[in-house]
Amino acid sequence: MSIHIGAKQGEIAETILLPGDPLRAKWIAETFFDNPFCFNEIRGMLGYTGTYKGKKISVMGTGMGVPSISIYTQELITQYNVKNLIRVGSAGSYQPEVKLRDVVLAMSSSSTSGINELRFGGADYAPTASFELFRKALEIAEAKNIDVKAGNILTSDEFYEDDIKSYEKWSKFGVLCVEMETAGLYTIAAMHNVNALSILTISDSLVTKETTTSKERESTFTEMIAIALELA
Repeated sequence: MSIHIGAKQGEIAETILLPGDPLRAKWIAETFFDNPFCFNEIRGMLGYTGTYKGKKISVMGTGMGVPSISIYTQELITQYNVKNLIRVGSAGSYQPEVKLRDVVLAMSSSSTSGINELRFGGADYAPTASFELFRKALEIAEAKNIDVKAGNILTSDEFYEDDIKSYEKWSKFGVLCVEMETAGLYTIAAMHNVNALSILTISDSLVTKETTTSKERESTFTEMIAIALELA
């Protein structure tokens, strides 16, 4: 057991899906895995391992924000030997052409988080996806006729910003959408030389003000899950 994960050695697969919401982790395991079992309930951050098409695979919630996902990914990599970390999360669109329920592959992640600024002494670090996972995800999406967007996203420390128009400066520079975890995931994965990719579904739009419900976000974003499962 690690500090925040209650699994025994060998109970977590080398490939793990990482939704922010632990209930989405539960839904993924119960819907897509064969013979899933729960390996973690500490702090309610549910984690499961099962098989998909005969291959061992895990899923676990990470919570919200860079600090939370950084803790879990650090322990998964260093104490459970996880090699492929695939975030399956929701995001808010910054572009008119990035519509509700569109799937986005995060090639890189800009960020308003201060963690990497501390880590690199004020210098800028550019967190990027694993090329291997990114290339495979594109191939899987094409084979399944799933239309995906790919590019730079924003990892933000703020969910409710004081300036509701602040997204426009990021939109101007081509940032596709905003979420709260990817920059942390990509940085920790790079530090330990393992693979990471964020596959996101647009749950709301800052451009059109459209949104989805919490239940829809929990259990209906199936296209990104289909891509992630095949990556295993």
